[in-house]
Amino acid sequence: MKVCVLSSGSKGNSTYVETKNHKILIDIGTSSLYVEKSLKNIGIDPSDIDIILITHAHVDHVGGLRVFTKKYHPNVYISDKILKEANLKIENTNNEENVDINNDIIIKSIKLSHDVDDIKGYIIEEDDSSLVYITDTGYINERTFNKISNKSIYIFESNHDIEKLMNNPNYPYSTKIRILSDKGHLSNKDSSYYLSKLIGPNTKYVILAHLSEQNNTEELALNTLRETLKRKNIDFKNILVAKQNEVTELFTI
Repeated sequence: MKVCVLSSGSKGNSTYVETKNHKILIDIGTSSLYVEKSLKNIGIDPSDIDIILITHAHVDHVGGLRVFTKKYHPNVYISDKILKEANLKIENTNNEENVDINNDIIIKSIKLSHDVDDIKGYIIEEDDSSLVYITDTGYINERTFNKISNKSIYIFESNHDIEKLMNNPNYPYSTKIRILSDKGHLSNKDSSYYLSKLIGPNTKYVILAHLSEQNNTEELALNTLRETLKRKNIDFKNILVAKQNEVTELFTI
């Protein structure tokens, strides 16, 4: 399995996942043109994308979906609720929650919590490789831990530093409370707590994602996770931060 975050943040999100027989995008929240250029920059023909997984209806996750699907015609896994809330008319949609594609890869959805009608995280499994993708959630139900523990790679929200958010004069108090709520976003502290419970012997990489431009920094996110892991005596060093308009390296796991 190969993984590359094309863009991550409040202005647009998209991640590329490659298995032996499939080329997948999770969300297309940037422009279709940006996704196409980013794929070409890592040696991928956009027309080879055969699966798109959509997490939820916010524009930073579906903004480029209509144009991309009209041009390239991939299969889009999207719930009826998300499709309706996003007010999109696209072809080749599938609303299955969990799928086994040609006995090749298994895709499972995880119920998350955000200020939308429906939101999902995803688990993608192929042979001994596995990916967990979780962003835009106020919390993770611990009953899902057994499904998402000890996976090969985590792309995981670390949205804000709580102190930085609360001291931000540009955000009204109501917005701050929404972000901190169960239907908001994971803070660095939340993210670090969950990851300390999930990282296992099979984990190769953690990519911190969806960082707020105003209420977080790469250094704060990284240091919070590193300090949490150190306190819990977890020796894990392969931690990266995904950026808004910069493609990560193409990881092989």
